[in-house]
Amino acid sequence: MMVTAPVSLAGMQGGEWFRVIRFGIGLMLALIGFTADPAAAGAPTDAMKGTIDEILRILRDKDLKQPAKANERRQVLEKVVADRFDYPEMSRRALGASWTGLSDQEKQEFVSLFRTLLTNSYAEKVESYSGEGVQYLNERTEQDYAEVRTKVLSGKTEIPLDYRLLQKGGEWRVYDVVVDGVSLVSNYRGQFTKILRTSSYSDLVEQLRKKSDKIKSP
Repeated sequence: MMVTAPVSLAGMQGGEWFRVIRFGIGLMLALIGFTADPAAAGAPTDAMKGTIDEILRILRDKDLKQPAKANERRQVLEKVVADRFDYPEMSRRALGASWTGLSDQEKQEFVSLFRTLLTNSYAEKVESYSGEGVQYLNERTEQDYAEVRTKVLSGKTEIPLDYRLLQKGGEWRVYDVVVDGVSLVSNYRGQFTKILRTSSYSDLVEQLRKKSDKIKSP
């Protein structure tokens, strides 16, 4: 059945897409920041600081700064982030109830496409920033869940940015990022829900495929 006016990811070029980019920039700033409050540090905070320190090391690598190494450095950075971020968990939460009806193959495809979308939200900007500071404010834990609260310092601007983590296999993995009180995963879920209500899951995936192909094209 044809839908006359489906919601489109391309429509996020306006205010809605600006909010997603804002999330990406906030995430990027936090990942390249430094400074920590040892008194607030715990296992989840240590995990985040380990990821941030590794990204700083890559950004400062003189060999990887060479123009010819641009793609290589991007791949290395993305791997470090992927080692900390739980993309399947983020995908499940962003898609909501529709996730349970997918086959294993469909889930794998959705995670791959969503990962590309998330990565592109900040990857290009990560390499453009250095020296911004991040204060590790505190952390809260409850069984296998934790939240690490940080504040990104950029000039005179302070951006509250919190990481929500889930412990899996002895590792703390990020499943959501909250920028200035607004959840990254919830923001995407809102966009996906609109598409699913007016069209179909197949249409959502097709839009994600097109956006992914555009991102990956030279």
